[in-house]
Amino acid sequence: MLKRNKTLSLFGLAAKAGKVVSGEFAVENAVKTGKAHMLIIAKDASDNTKKKFKNMCDFYQVAIYFYEDKDTLGHAIGKEFRASLAITDAGFARGITKQISTDENDIA
Repeated sequence: MLKRNKTLSLFGLAAKAGKVVSGEFAVENAVKTGKAHMLIIAKDASDNTKKKFKNMCDFYQVAIYFYEDKDTLGHAIGKEFRASLAITDAGFARGITKQISTDENDIA
């Protein structure tokens, strides 16, 4: 539980620094304009949303992670529920990627 909170804290820090874009249209725009360094999609997002962003990330070569749920993602960045987040800073993206892989190793 504590490890997961580190990842969520990084989402919050990135949001406070203005390096997070949320909402389907804004995230899609960030990917297509090359601003997104990684995408976080809620595991409880619709299958259509997950497929759309997965295909988009494959095409534009952007890392994508399926993480937690909409309420948790929204709360982490101080907003209502969010199904999709784009991290627009390379440093934050590297830190979050490292933390998520640490989380996965601890669970396994």
